[in-house]
Amino acid sequence: MSVVQLTDVVKEFPGRGRRAPALRAVDGVSLSVEAGEIHAIVGYSGAGKSTLVRLVNALEEATSGSVVVNGTELVGLPEKQLREVRRDIGMIFQQFNLFGSRTVYGNLAYPLTVAGVPRDQHQRRISELLHFVGLADKAHAYPDQLSGGQKQRVGIARALATEPKVLLADEATSALDPETTRDVLDLLRRVNRDLGVTILLITHEMEVVRQLAHTVSVMEEGRVVERGVVADVFADPSHPVTRRFVGTVVDDRPDDALLAVLRERHHGRFVRLAFRDADVRQTQVYDALARHGVGFELVYGGIEAVGDRTFANLTLALEGGPDAVQAAIDEVAGLVRLEEVE
Repeated sequence: MSVVQLTDVVKEFPGRGRRAPALRAVDGVSLSVEAGEIHAIVGYSGAGKSTLVRLVNALEEATSGSVVVNGTELVGLPEKQLREVRRDIGMIFQQFNLFGSRTVYGNLAYPLTVAGVPRDQHQRRISELLHFVGLADKAHAYPDQLSGGQKQRVGIARALATEPKVLLADEATSALDPETTRDVLDLLRRVNRDLGVTILLITHEMEVVRQLAHTVSVMEEGRVVERGVVADVFADPSHPVTRRFVGTVVDDRPDDALLAVLRERHHGRFVRLAFRDADVRQTQVYDALARHGVGFELVYGGIEAVGDRTFANLTLALEGGPDAVQAAIDEVAGLVRLEEVE
């Protein structure tokens, strides 16, 4: 069942001058996020991903198209009803957005008060939240007494205060160091697994996507240019922008400068082999090369793991007579995905 469903959504902002054209930040996006899923939206600055998330929590209204969250169409919905819908949508931010003048307890009490939760129920709910995020001893601390990771834990606890069905995380780890990022991602994983909360994750960090998300959409210039299961997208990215993102964490292919260096060091015909989930053993490929009397050197690549799936991208330099090399390439191409490296 889809918890978030966007259909042909467009969001335009007025131009800055009288004759300036409108800025189309989101351009015909259709997207479905299933209940219990962690879905990542990835894109460079200006791709439209943050605008998209503001459409999902109705902080912005779509110019056209449909935005359905938890079964309710948000486009055209009166503000009073939008406030009720937002109660089921939690939000965490890159810069935490905590009230500096309030204690941790006060920050968590705020959304409960806004949602109309009776005051005599606050202490029990806040205690549950602080224990869940591992900050039971910080109830009376102020934000400036907390580390970045602790602030984000408070932000997550605050977003969960009203027991939302959907959690929106906008660059939630971008301000954190790598070790703290891992801790926050572990917490978000628990939110998804133990509480059953659907998470829509906005990020430009592919390592975060690899560690946390189930599915991913890649945005460029307001459009979704690629979407799929994270392991599939990492193993075989099809769009150039996706390949650039994946290349930041996966050694799938050498860039032009490195390729020139490799050609100076290694002779022969360069090919790239893509192994997916051990669909064929590497030894089968190497045996095929040997049958044709073709030697090889592994010049680039490695084995990667995403979730419970593994894949390998290996660049080989093949050496032998031209006819033998071509025959070997033809046979190997029948076993695994093969492309010549120009």
